[in-house]
Amino acid sequence: MLSLSPFEKFGGPTMPPELLLKGFPGLGTGTSEPALGPFRARRDRKKLRIANFVGLSGPSGIWGPASINSTLLGISEINRRGGILGREIEVAFHDTGGDIDDVTRTASDIVASEDADLVMGSHISAVRVALRKVVAGRIPYLYTPVYEGGERTPGVMAIGETPGAQWRPAIDWLAKAKHASNWYLIGSDYVWPWLSHRAIKKYIADAGGRVVGEEFVPIGEHNHGNQLARIRAAKPDVALLTLIGTDSVVFNRTFGEQGLGSRMLRLAGAMDETVLLGIGADNTENLFCASGYFIDQASRENDAFRCQYETSFGRNAPPLGSIAQSNYEGLRFLETIAARAGSLASKPLLAAAANVDYQGARGTVGIRRGSARMPIYLAAANGIDFQLVKQF
Repeated sequence: MLSLSPFEKFGGPTMPPELLLKGFPGLGTGTSEPALGPFRARRDRKKLRIANFVGLSGPSGIWGPASINSTLLGISEINRRGGILGREIEVAFHDTGGDIDDVTRTASDIVASEDADLVMGSHISAVRVALRKVVAGRIPYLYTPVYEGGERTPGVMAIGETPGAQWRPAIDWLAKAKHASNWYLIGSDYVWPWLSHRAIKKYIADAGGRVVGEEFVPIGEHNHGNQLARIRAAKPDVALLTLIGTDSVVFNRTFGEQGLGSRMLRLAGAMDETVLLGIGADNTENLFCASGYFIDQASRENDAFRCQYETSFGRNAPPLGSIAQSNYEGLRFLETIAARAGSLASKPLLAAAANVDYQGARGTVGIRRGSARMPIYLAAANGIDFQLVKQF
């Protein structure tokens, strides 16, 4: 009944038998379509079913393979500890890389048919805004990646980095250490860049700088000649990037190929080692990234996470990164708040989620009034690796 084809499809190794047997009796189709018939027919109400909405195609699909792996690793660890409140977890994956209306319909069907106890996702914010209309208030919805902040919809729990924590200290550091004063903002055309830029402009002004240009690029756009011409003409000290996934890969490749890397700095947000690998070592000169997670950050928690990931999926598994790893964080968060609430019912679970500390690969993360607090790191690209420069 269980097919491991999603791992083979994305070039990753199959799961080792001990993980397969320890909590994944049903794996969804890996698309936005309903799970396989046998999966639906064998719904076990004693188990905790999570519908995980992740990007498996489109620009965010670059994070799909590692997101699946991180989810399965987190579930396996929890199930070996006895599950959550004694309930073994099972998961179905749904792709968010296609039409958002199709994704929303899938989520609505899942909620209406009571086919999941909780919705989780590491998709872009545009999908979150759509999903919360049909999910929030009906079953808990856990959103895990970096985002624009301000999520207060009843029933939605967000644990990712937000602009004040992520961007402000990085902008201040570049202003002081690199004497950066002129900034050009360029991002993908959706809600995370829109609202992040609004905050970023204030941080730049507070640091004594000014914005010399700003634009938003349609998702999926791969011809950046006009944008790069405008950036070159504006002569900023820093190009600040809120581009997503493979769109960021293509932009940064072209940026480097046109020789702009030696002329100005770049500061990115939703970038990780997977994206850096796609950009290539020749195109990462003077590229910085601010994030709550990097593969090489030194901590006991991250060392254990990386070791388990490599043991489970092999040395050549899809590389970890901030977006993918957030799926693991989400599960550790869920385990903690469920234990604190003593229940998986929405009201006590959400009450416990508002103010809590939990342990994940990022170390200790505190949630206060629904917002995450964690160490933020500034890293500089060194070929296809990130070298940590500063912890804030």
